[in-house]
Amino acid sequence: MENRFAAARRRYLRTHMDGIYTGMLLTGTLEPHLKEIGESAQAMFDRIVEQMKKAEGVTEQLKAADQMEWVGRMNNIRQRAEEVVLSELVYC
Repeated sequence: MENRFAAARRRYLRTHMDGIYTGMLLTGTLEPHLKEIGESAQAMFDRIVEQMKKAEGVTEQLKAADQMEWVGRMNNIRQRAEEVVLSELVYC
């Protein structure tokens, strides 16, 4: 089962690098490549989210005091982290 980053990488290769996609598919290297990208991207995403939470003071205390503020800030952090991961690992 591939995660969202591996699925995005598959779509990117198929759409923008069809020759590489086909070659990897025929040689059997596509699935291991997607698995590696998916795992690396998820680890990077998790690390960036934690770093941003710490840097911006998004804590469990904030969550307890003002849930809507916490949700908004977490959504913003996750979106920014996803953009970094997609640009650095998936769409290259």
